[in-house]
Amino acid sequence: MAITELLIQSTLKVCIDPNTGKDFVSSKSARNIKINGNDVSVDIVLGYPAKSIFDSLQKQVAEALLNLEGIGRVTVNVSSKIVAHKAQQGVTLLPNVKNIIAVASGKGGVGKSTTSANLALALAAEGANVGLLDADIYGPSQPQMLGISGRPESVDGKSMEPLLAHGIQAMSIGFLIDTDTPMVWRGPMVTGALEQLLRDTNWHDLDYLIIDLPPGTGDIQLTLAQKIPVTGAVIVTTPQDIALLDARKGLKMFEKVNIPILGIVENMSTHICSQCGHEEPIFGAGGGALMAHDYSVDLLGSLPLDINIRTQADSGKPTVIADPDSRVAHIYKEIARKAAIKIANASLDYSTKFPNIVIQNT
Repeated sequence: MAITELLIQSTLKVCIDPNTGKDFVSSKSARNIKINGNDVSVDIVLGYPAKSIFDSLQKQVAEALLNLEGIGRVTVNVSSKIVAHKAQQGVTLLPNVKNIIAVASGKGGVGKSTTSANLALALAAEGANVGLLDADIYGPSQPQMLGISGRPESVDGKSMEPLLAHGIQAMSIGFLIDTDTPMVWRGPMVTGALEQLLRDTNWHDLDYLIIDLPPGTGDIQLTLAQKIPVTGAVIVTTPQDIALLDARKGLKMFEKVNIPILGIVENMSTHICSQCGHEEPIFGAGGGALMAHDYSVDLLGSLPLDINIRTQADSGKPTVIADPDSRVAHIYKEIARKAAIKIANASLDYSTKFPNIVIQNT
């Protein structure tokens, strides 16, 4: 049997990406098919970071091609290419930042900042270039969670260099003030500080910028929706009814300003006893799944109430870094992958592709 490109494509059409549920041809992941006699090489280019599963995808595609009659040597190269996607209408993308993910909750104390840090670190662990902006001006927590301190450097006296922690870039008002200094600012000052932290930081070629929002639906959230190019939002909640009430408000706010909801993360879904390992849903069960169903969005993942999540974040090494092979780290990576896939399936941003129109007298 002659090995042709049509035969190779037909084979790849029945190879399904387990993360997206799409075949590698219709998703346009299969590229650069080369045939040399009976030898075949193909590139699989994913639109989302997935470094931890490159080997399994490579094996899956190679085995499918090796089943072809008369096939010779098969070479499969798997990689990721993250591109910029659309934000709200009328808001242009930031330079050197392809996609912005807002992590929000209507209520405090549901683990939003811990989720933000682990989401950023999980995306980085999967091969993406990631930044984390702590937008909680009144109560910045990312400096402690990431285990970093000090003042940002400024080369030109106008902009700031992000601090580095565990392979990601970070910026927070906590880097600019003493830890015991209260921020007694009114709304306009807070929103101005957020914009300055975002736009005056020299982010370096970010695939994703995670913004850890304060709880609520106030000035900062409205500024984010109106002036900052957000690709999508992740809503964090717990299963209990009170938290879900506020989470629904946060979700509806993003819907009203046309920011896509990437999905819901349910924290504290079950309590795991550190002594015997017994699990119990002390905050209720199924709340996140019910909310996801009611609003036709995805439940990205459910995380247990595990003492290790808290102690690791408090020590400056969140779970994805402190225990990367643990069940909880695996859940965070799965959440990150699902959110990235939602972004990859969204509309692309072509604003940089169009030429500038210049009118000149000739």
